[in-house]
Amino acid sequence: MTYCVAVTTEKGLVFVSDSRTNAGIDNVSTYSKMHRFESGSDRRFVLLSAGNLATTQGVVQQLNKDIEQYAPLNLMTLAGISDAAEYIGNINVRQEEKHTTSGVNYEASFIIGGQIAGSSSEIYLVYPQGNYITTSAYTPYLQIGEGKYGKTIMDRILTPDLSLETAALCAMISMDSTMNSNMTVGPPIEVSMYPADSFSLDRYYCFDEHSEYLRELRRSWDRNLKEAFNRMPPIAWATNWDEQQNTQ
Repeated sequence: MTYCVAVTTEKGLVFVSDSRTNAGIDNVSTYSKMHRFESGSDRRFVLLSAGNLATTQGVVQQLNKDIEQYAPLNLMTLAGISDAAEYIGNINVRQEEKHTTSGVNYEASFIIGGQIAGSSSEIYLVYPQGNYITTSAYTPYLQIGEGKYGKTIMDRILTPDLSLETAALCAMISMDSTMNSNMTVGPPIEVSMYPADSFSLDRYYCFDEHSEYLRELRRSWDRNLKEAFNRMPPIAWATNWDEQQNTQ
């Protein structure tokens, strides 16, 4: 299983991904799901992947091959991030068809984000069918993989005016909540923060399974959640409300 999330703010973009590809009882394997593309000074891309590993590897290999062979259509020649989403979608569909076998699911999905000179930073989610969507003012983030466990915190906290650091912290807590509820999602956890108009991917971090920061993040989040829960109003009011409703 996989969990990847990307956030867009006025300050730039945040990408967070896990690296677990298999989590059997005695066999845990990992593979990076975050891929960075940079060439020249006018564009930067980050790609997050989820789904069948053969398909995701095939897509990433094709993207690199097109760049290396100076194909007319590649990430370094596209005019916009939406064009990159369409381009990746077409490659994804071809890879799925190439690997199609009866009874085996070769579907994969991607999040592509970044910036091209002359336009703003953006993120897009590319579906297995090749179509794609972007964010909105009400939902400034996109998820692929096991998204349900980490969604609530982002719905409550994320707004477009947040700093990159705050958005990254929210995405990390979202990742921790997912790891806590689903053992098939796990470290190393990769984080990339892209400041708008910087054309730099230097703000990259990787936290392995021995990371003290990941441990402290979980301890602090657990402690603060329990403290908030203990300050909630008692449920006794519900009985009074029911009694009042019954008398009407």
